[in-house]
Amino acid sequence: MTRSSTHIWRLGKWARIAARHGALRGIQNDPNAPAPVKRLIGVFSIGTRKSRVPDYAGAFRAIGPAAIKLGQTLATRPDIVGEEAVRNLLTLQDSLPPEPLERIRASVESSFGQPMEALYASFDPVPVGAASIAQVHRAVTTDGRQVAVKVLRPGIRDKFARDIETYEWAAAHLEALGGEAVRLRPRLTIANFKRWTARELDLRREAASASELAEMMVGTEGYRIPAIDWDRTTSRVLTLEWVDGVKIADVAALRAAGHDLPTLARRLVLAFLRQAISGGFFHADMHQGNLFVQADATIVAIDFGIMGRIDRRARQWLAEILYGLITGNYRRVAEIHFEAQYVPSHHSVDEFATALRAVGEPMRGKPVSELSVGQMLDGLFAITRDFDMQTQPHLLLLQKTMVMVEGIATSLDPAINMWDVAAPFVREWIRDELGPEAALAGRIREDTETLLRIPALVRRLEESFPARGGAPEPPPLPDVELVWERRRRRERAPLLGYALAVAAGAALVWGAGALGWL
Repeated sequence: MTRSSTHIWRLGKWARIAARHGALRGIQNDPNAPAPVKRLIGVFSIGTRKSRVPDYAGAFRAIGPAAIKLGQTLATRPDIVGEEAVRNLLTLQDSLPPEPLERIRASVESSFGQPMEALYASFDPVPVGAASIAQVHRAVTTDGRQVAVKVLRPGIRDKFARDIETYEWAAAHLEALGGEAVRLRPRLTIANFKRWTARELDLRREAASASELAEMMVGTEGYRIPAIDWDRTTSRVLTLEWVDGVKIADVAALRAAGHDLPTLARRLVLAFLRQAISGGFFHADMHQGNLFVQADATIVAIDFGIMGRIDRRARQWLAEILYGLITGNYRRVAEIHFEAQYVPSHHSVDEFATALRAVGEPMRGKPVSELSVGQMLDGLFAITRDFDMQTQPHLLLLQKTMVMVEGIATSLDPAINMWDVAAPFVREWIRDELGPEAALAGRIREDTETLLRIPALVRRLEESFPARGGAPEPPPLPDVELVWERRRRRERAPLLGYALAVAAGAALVWGAGALGWL
């Protein structure tokens, strides 16, 4: 187990980098930031030349690959980092200098146990993209197919494991301070981040995600997923069909090619809604670099390392919330939040409905160029504290992806109204899924499944509650020994070391992965 002093050293090093980028300044003005964190900002900032304009994205890039991924995750959390930081973090590009071809060749050959030439007739030594976790090369297989080959950076798994262990340590100390940190649930945020990155660090899982999404989107006009070459895919190497097309970010090239940009914008929004609401499994990294438009106007998505999944009940709540905001039925939206236990029952449904009205009414009937889904999310985050709403980690990726999709749709069609595009789809889904026939069929199916699960349920209860007593297994959070617990156990921790450890641990997740409250 890594020593607390090692975590503190890492946090201090990262915090000094953050201080140089001006990314720690906001914490000292935030009334909700813990006092130990504020004091530590002064210690970490001694002797640093601070940027006048905070550059949160630049700080994450300077800290390293795991911090880049954490920064992208925190771009979904205006409740933690603030709106200014979110706008800056959304510009965080996952790009680093490429690894030399010799190291990539060695990784490919060790993965397959054979020379690269036995797999690929040609392999471009210059990558078409180099991100924090992997880089992509163009190649031709020995049977003549054009492919893209994604290869993990050598040693990247160990680097991520070290940094995430420190994130977990910091999150545990922050949450133990109580107050606002308990509601924000930083330990669960880091636990979700750890799961997401674990998927990205196993390219077989990315290939499986692409395959599953392709099956789900069969029949969707104008949207597809590249085919996977399973014979040339391992945990460290992913080979898939090469995609020729124009990046969806290149609006001028799309217009020059004769594409109907408003149609592309609507197609992208509807593809996302089908994935998130109909399928409950969605591409959660839909930034402009991961979407191409082919000559026939088909949108092709790539890079499936980050995927989101929502269960059926949560999708029903989501659809009703969206439709309620679209139609102005704020009372129903409020009721759903209470049914889902997002808002504690001691609050008033009517008061919450009024707060939702204050967020939703300014948006209705206006184009994205004036008001947006992103602004709506910001408004919702602003009222969460007043109603003691805890963070819902399973919805973080969805929120992030909604903002991404909106940004791309707006770049293609500044006049698009996201609500008008979404309303028919959501209305039809609600009718099919929540109408009388669907409700009856769903009840029969659920009751049958429940009856079939009873024997297994009894066995699990017996295992969870043995004769000697006990409780079910706790949530899968890491076991972190807090520094003050160690002090009580050993009765010999110096006061200064204790204070620095607490503040250093809190500083990481309270702010933006060691960047403080941004």
